[in-house]
Amino acid sequence: MDLLRLAQKRFSTRKFSSKSLEQDKIIKILEAARWAPSACNNQPWIFIVLRDESSKAKLKSVYNREWFLNAPVIIAACCDRKKSWKRKDGKEYGDIDVALAMDHLTLAAAELDLGTCWIGSFEFDEAKRVLELPEHIDPVAFTPLGYPQDSITGKMRKDIQEIVFWEKFSR
Repeated sequence: MDLLRLAQKRFSTRKFSSKSLEQDKIIKILEAARWAPSACNNQPWIFIVLRDESSKAKLKSVYNREWFLNAPVIIAACCDRKKSWKRKDGKEYGDIDVALAMDHLTLAAAELDLGTCWIGSFEFDEAKRVLELPEHIDPVAFTPLGYPQDSITGKMRKDIQEIVFWEKFSR
């Protein structure tokens, strides 16, 4: 599938089948994330894969949505702040690098007809505690992963003329 069609196919899934997810598919998705670009090739990402019901249940205090907890797999994408590149003005690129890896992950999942949903609104301190993360590793995003039971509905995008400017910004 070409990249544009794959991007159009991917959507945020909030209803998952109870069908278990094959280990080889999880590895393939994580392998795609591993090949994402990162600032200075520092690759500051860490992925925590939660499959056990008891492990996933601990995330209730992090993001309390039943549909999220019902997914066969939940992946926590984290940033190792000791490895992320910092620009001279102090801008840190770790979250951007993790976002790029998550995008690779979600597209790889879509290619395998699996569903994902980017979760950025979660209890940060609670996530660090539940995942037992050291001080220098921060959770950036979560995604449930599994076979979707819902389908794409009304995926809207702005017209290209609203977001692209040539040579300089103008309105």
